Amino acid sequence: MIIIADGGSTKTSWCLIDNAGTRSYFSSEGYNPYFIDTPGIVASMEGSLPATLDRSGITELYYYGAGCSTPEKVETVASAMRKVFTAANVYVGHDLLAAARALLGLEQGFAAILGTGTNSCIYDGKDVVYNIDSLAYFLGDEGSGSFIGKRLLRDYLRGYLPDGLQEIFRDTYKLEKEEIFDRLYNQPLPNRFLASFAKFTYENRNISYCREVVRDGFEAFFQNLVVHYPNYQDYTFNCVGSVAYNFRDELTAVANSHGMKVGKIIQAPIDDLVDYHTVLTK
Repeated sequence: MIIIADGGSTKTSWCLIDNAGTRSYFSSEGYNPYFIDTPGIVASMEGSLPATLDRSGITELYYYGAGCSTPEKVETVASAMRKVFTAANVYVGHDLLAAARALLGLEQGFAAILGTGTNSCIYDGKDVVYNIDSLAYFLGDEGSGSFIGKRLLRDYLRGYLPDGLQEIFRDTYKLEKEEIFDRLYNQPLPNRFLASFAKFTYENRNISYCREVVRDGFEAFFQNLVVHYPNYQDYTFNCVGSVAYNFRDELTAVANSHGMKVGKIIQAPIDDLVDYHTVLTK
């Protein structure tokens, strides 16, 4: 049996392919090794994997995850996977490679992620061959859920939200400044906390301010990342992630304004990623 997993900073989607080729899906928390260590990953999986899953029967595991960008971080995750799936050959790669393989398969092109965080690349049909670092949520991640959430929180704390929206935000979350600062500076996974507020802009997208925040985020994504890829307009724009999918009309408009035609925008890569591995094994 084979397991394929796509792990973001917030959620991991898993697909088990049994010996008959039947697919079974389940999910767990996201395991970004910049925010969680090996014991933490193991503890989370022990508590969230299906009780009926025959771990000893897994012979191959392909895990693609956010933050798996250096040998050290890859080993943080791989070590956890080997502890849980003791009989499996474990492969750990970056979630950007998963996005590229899901979006483009065996074709070359441009691929991006707009979810909790941001990433982008040029893909040659097998591997990522060029990447401009998104610099994570402190310094970059333009256009992502954390980027959108950061602006929303900043404007709320300064009282800049338009009339009515300030009250809606306060009544929805009931957060005081001290609690917000504690979540950002003292508690784990501040990027996930920031990204959780992107949902607010979607739920209130009838208000022009919310649409503006999203468009400004996507414009920053293009200005600071996409347009710096050589000959970027020669590629179609392909993207995966909840932010990209939920705001695909706004994203399409921004991409077109920069001379890029839009190819594929999907919410999650797991189905297409499984298809990619299925094709390779035929």
